[in-house]
This record gives sequence, C-alpha cells and structure tokens, in this order.
Amino acid sequence: MRFQVVSDPRARSAACRGLTRAAARGRTATVSVLAAVACGLVMTACGSQNSASSPSAASTSACVTSQLKISIINTSALAGQAGGYLKFTNNSHTLCRMSGWPVVIGLTATGGTTRLRHLQSTMFGAWHYAAPPPVLTLRPGDSAYAVVAADAHPAGGNTRCPAPYVRLRVSPPADSGNVTISAWLPGAASYLPACTSANGSPTAGTSTITALSSLPH
Repeated sequence: MRFQVVSDPRARSAACRGLTRAAARGRTATVSVLAAVACGLVMTACGSQNSASSPSAASTSACVTSQLKISIINTSALAGQAGGYLKFTNNSHTLCRMSGWPVVIGLTATGGTTRLRHLQSTMFGAWHYAAPPPVLTLRPGDSAYAVVAADAHPAGGNTRCPAPYVRLRVSPPADSGNVTISAWLPGAASYLPACTSANGSPTAGTSTITALSSLPH
C-alpha cells in the first residue's frame, strides 16, 4: 500500500475520514491501525500549525522604559524646522508593542520644562497623522520611531527664540518611566529649538510612534 503526505489540513481531514470508513467496512486490524495513525497525524499537524502562529498585537504587552534603548538619530535642519527621530529599540528578550504619542519633556539649561505637543504634521520628516495610529510589534532588536521637531526661527514680533532645550526626558506611550537624553542635534549643529509661534505657544512637538519605512532616511 502506498501513502502520500498531504499538507493541506482539509485534505488530511478528508483522508482521515476515508480511512475510518474503510476500517468500519473491512473491520481489519491493519486498516483500523492505519486510520488511527492517520487521524493522529492530522491532529498533530493542525496543532503544529496553530502553535507556530505569531502572537497578535493585542496579546503582546506594551513596551516599557526598562525594555527600551532610546536615542535620537537622523538630526538636521529642514524647511525652517530642526529635529530628529527618536529611536526606541527593544533591548529585551521578549516581544512588545508600541502605539501612540511618546511623552517628551524639553529641559532647558536653567531647569525650565516644557511638555512637547502632539504634532499633527511636520515639515521635518514629512510626517502626517492618520487615525488610528499604527501599532508596531517589536521583536528583540527591532526599533520604532517618532519625529521630534521645532520651528528654528522666531515668529511674529519676536526677534529671538527662548533658550533651547538641552535635554529631553522621554517616556514611551503607556508607561510612566522615562530616560533623559541629550537634545543636541548634530545635523543641525544646535540643540532642539524652543521657539514659539506668533501667539507665544511652544512649537516643539512629537509625532506618534511610526516605522522608519514611513519616514525619509
């Protein structure tokens, strides 16, 4: 008797049913044993397929500060703005997910603090908000990004910008932990500007978490 390995679960189930019917008609020990083995293989194969599936984003815990290495990359000045990309790298051994806006506090040299606003779009990074924000699942070593940018020139009747932010205190979305990194932007040869709009509102802000593939780099 010849056997053929069938990879399609539905085909394997049909084969199992066929052998079982044959066992019932012939009532032979050999066919009965073959039916049991075939059905066992079908169940094992189906179980293997299910166990190999990737966990969904909903079942993956949110990334917390202790799992992440946070830095700023791709810094420059462009179209009247200066900024860079906050890089969140999963430095742990487990999956985690990120979505939404990080919390970023700009710190001046004199100790002043400003919470960076949630941007809807930026010239720097050519980023535009689209609802709902993406959910990124990070494997160990993977990274997610957020644009951080500010106007680089005074607006309205202002002749100069306030003192820049020299450090950034960064928290990933959904976590109260934070790390403090330098706000120096090598590509712009300056710290992150603290320039305000014509009405006096801070212009510095961040995008939502996004993939590097969605940003110029």
